[in-house]
Amino acid sequence: MTPESVLHHTFGYQQFRGQQAEIIQHVLNNGDALVLMPTGGGKSLCYQIPAIVRQGVAIVVSPLIALMQDQVTALLQLGIRAAFVNSMLSNEDARTVFGQLRRNELDLLYVAPERLMTESFLEFLNKIPVSLFAIDEAHCVSQWGHDFRPEYRQLSILHERFPHIPRLALTATADELTRQEIIEHLQLQQGKVFVTGFDRPNIRYQVVPKTKNPKMQLLAFLNREHRNDTGIVYCLSRKKVEDTAEWLQQQGWNALPYHAGLETAVRQKHQDIFLKQESVIIVATIAFGMGIDKPNVRFVAHLDLPKSLEAYYQETGRAGRDGLPSNAWMAYGMGDIFTLGRFIDSSDASPQHKSLERHKLNAMLGYCEMTTCRRQALLSYFGDHLPDPCGNCDTCLDPVPTWDATETAQKALSCIYRTGQQFGVNHLINVLLGKLDEKVQKFQHQQVSTFGIGKELDEDKWKSVYRQLAAAGYITVDVEGYGGLKLHDKARPLLRGEQTLRLRLDSYESKTARPKPERPKFIGADKALWAALQAKRKDLAEVQGIAPYMIFHDSTLKEMVYYRPGTLQELRRINGVGQLKLERYGQQFLNILDDYQDIPDQHNLMSSSVAQNRLSETVNLTLEAFKRGLTPEQIAEQRKLKLTTVYTHFSELIAEEIVELDEIMLDDIEIAEIEETLLAMDDMTNLKPAHEYLGEEYDYGIIKCVRANLQKSM
Repeated sequence: MTPESVLHHTFGYQQFRGQQAEIIQHVLNNGDALVLMPTGGGKSLCYQIPAIVRQGVAIVVSPLIALMQDQVTALLQLGIRAAFVNSMLSNEDARTVFGQLRRNELDLLYVAPERLMTESFLEFLNKIPVSLFAIDEAHCVSQWGHDFRPEYRQLSILHERFPHIPRLALTATADELTRQEIIEHLQLQQGKVFVTGFDRPNIRYQVVPKTKNPKMQLLAFLNREHRNDTGIVYCLSRKKVEDTAEWLQQQGWNALPYHAGLETAVRQKHQDIFLKQESVIIVATIAFGMGIDKPNVRFVAHLDLPKSLEAYYQETGRAGRDGLPSNAWMAYGMGDIFTLGRFIDSSDASPQHKSLERHKLNAMLGYCEMTTCRRQALLSYFGDHLPDPCGNCDTCLDPVPTWDATETAQKALSCIYRTGQQFGVNHLINVLLGKLDEKVQKFQHQQVSTFGIGKELDEDKWKSVYRQLAAAGYITVDVEGYGGLKLHDKARPLLRGEQTLRLRLDSYESKTARPKPERPKFIGADKALWAALQAKRKDLAEVQGIAPYMIFHDSTLKEMVYYRPGTLQELRRINGVGQLKLERYGQQFLNILDDYQDIPDQHNLMSSSVAQNRLSETVNLTLEAFKRGLTPEQIAEQRKLKLTTVYTHFSELIAEEIVELDEIMLDDIEIAEIEETLLAMDDMTNLKPAHEYLGEEYDYGIIKCVRANLQKSM
């Protein structure tokens, strides 16, 4: 067998992605390697295919029992000989697995590092042919990381005991320091490092400042963009997890809590529901998530600030593993800074470790408050380079206005100084606003020069100022002083008027018109076929007690809708349909497809002949991409076109009644605003006045789409 034949025959994919082929060949040539590849980028294939091609069994080190079980179940669906050994196995089942190993009946064995490191297990490995060692989630080796597992550091013994067996360490999250730790502690100095990039272009990043009711902010986000979707909500404390899950249930959402304090059976039940059912929201601490392979998680939301960009990247990376548009949404405020700072300072870590944690928290704060492209900053943190702004984060889609905040910042800093550098933000704001409450009177702060000098801003705006000053390093939070704010040396030039300062003008929710991330969107017969295929997949999964995505991913079903295969041979050419799945499920899905073969579908209507809809070839190419589920931004990127050009294509499609305006997901209020402006114009053929009247907030192409929709009804 060759790697290519395994890819086609077993996994059902037509070609390798990125550096997969090079990595696989390196391992087949007995080379060691460290592989950094983004979540959903196909890391597992880099060791699974060599495991099938090489003689012997591949030993896969995996940190979590749930992860092992999911991966083995998915491999068995593909007809791959795989098993796991962990504490959940009965003695009888364990004996069965070891018997398979002795008879050379397994290609992959998943094992926890604790089990692998036992002398009895290492001695057993000496008696069987081992093809390779794959160390998954290799960032767990880093003592500075958020998923540190001390047992991972013992894995250097593999090089000492089995020097001629290739070792492959894999992770999606590792900055330069973590990479060096992995190489050092796993003794991979002679191995090759493959860095395939950290970008997840299908994920849209958005950060909003917390209001007094962040749960309502979360609800607005869910209602606006993720009705009936599967997602994860992260909270910092167990109590907040339970409160948020209960509150979402009261609002009509299928939300379940998950944290380490729950009984094991409850945690396992909730995770099982999340993996096997759709439209489920898990509200969790960071105890949930590592190794979650569910591909169609459409959003990850943070109600509290992660402690580092590594943690943030790892957690948001659990969205959109199928490559389809997904959201990473976060709300944060000054309270998060105090809470995380208290965690750091009260820990038993060394001063060096605390200093590094502070540095990572500051980098996280800087990310939240930035006015430039978030994706560029996130990738840069990991040593990756994105030459141009991504066009798919809030700061790109809604360019952040700034204002000269020099005088305002001086008032804020002076108030900290005049009150003795020992009070929290709420008290400082009360002083600035001139509120004569009990605490102000107790400390006689109505006598200080800053009392009442800040009435030009409201409470929320002052919170924004203090939060940004903290993120920029002008002030620090005194954890031992119960959250009091203190001036940093950096504040002196600003207070003296020796420098100026511009701050972002905060918006608590995104307001500009733009398409929302959407899963595959079908209409007419396509929509009915999509639902029928999903129902069949769900039925097959329930019979076997497995997650539906283990039958076929959404992307595979989407291709079935798009290409409408009519024979087993044609179905075999769909990505994700390997030989065994073709034999097991092919005819059942063909039967459903056959029911829809005589019903005209949107794809065939528009692609069989450009002349049928009188539109140009380039407009039809945009239409084809849109029917495949791509957003206008993704179409522009894929086709190397300006976004305005793509929206202009949509205006033609709307005029021909091939696409509806609401399909490109403009907000009703925004549509109404543009319509009113256009109707007030004497001449709708000249869009420049409308564009200027709307403050140049909307793309010309979007205005053309609304105009086309208006003209249909005139």
